[in-house]
Amino acid sequence: MNTEIDLPAKRDLIAGLEKGLQVIEAFDQERSRLSIAEVAERTGLTRAAARRYLITLTHLGYMRHENKLFSLTPMVLRLGQSYLHSARLPRIVQPLLYRLAYALGEAASVGVLDHDQLVCVAAVSAGQLVSATLQPGTRVPAYCTANGRMLLASLPPEQIEAFLERARPEQITEHTIVNKERLALDIARAGVRGYALVDQELELGLCTIAVPLKNFRGEVVAAMNISVHAGRMPIDQMVERCLPAMIKIQVELNALL
Repeated sequence: MNTEIDLPAKRDLIAGLEKGLQVIEAFDQERSRLSIAEVAERTGLTRAAARRYLITLTHLGYMRHENKLFSLTPMVLRLGQSYLHSARLPRIVQPLLYRLAYALGEAASVGVLDHDQLVCVAAVSAGQLVSATLQPGTRVPAYCTANGRMLLASLPPEQIEAFLERARPEQITEHTIVNKERLALDIARAGVRGYALVDQELELGLCTIAVPLKNFRGEVVAAMNISVHAGRMPIDQMVERCLPAMIKIQVELNALL
């Protein structure tokens, strides 16, 4: 491990780049249009500094400015596309994910953990558009998704404990597990049995089953799931109908990662 890169000296960091990315990250689904003052508040920058970053990002094409409010432009998608086009994981999993989805006739996706969120890096709908979250680049809470719980289960015990300590589960649907003891039990159960099941906790009608994907060192690097509509396949049928096909693809991918 290269500690020079993992633990860089402060003099090696470009503060302007870090703050510029913080400005981009200040915009989200709830606040897609922000004023200079709101960006300053969300990033901890002074109003003058926030103004300069917003003007620079607008000049570069990443922002638009209208009626004193700023918003992101589609150009920001280039940042995510750079990862999806260059990263090894999406390129390797996509063909086999396609095979899995069409073999089962259901939607399939692969996700990775980013802090406490699950980020989708590859997806195939197989004609079943069960959720808008099953698209590359989408981010959802890890605690209420099958891929997320499977990845959380792969963490060392102390990291799982730390996650549960800082987690603030929200009642997204009537089925969402918000009790931390129940959540801890479900994460542990996923680790023991090797798959995770989530029943309509992120979206009503959306049932998912996930398995871990490991690299050649045996480290879990991602999770793969099948998502179905509850009206088409109840959660209690997913293990029998989906898991065997998932395990076949899992074995093939583990040999490639």
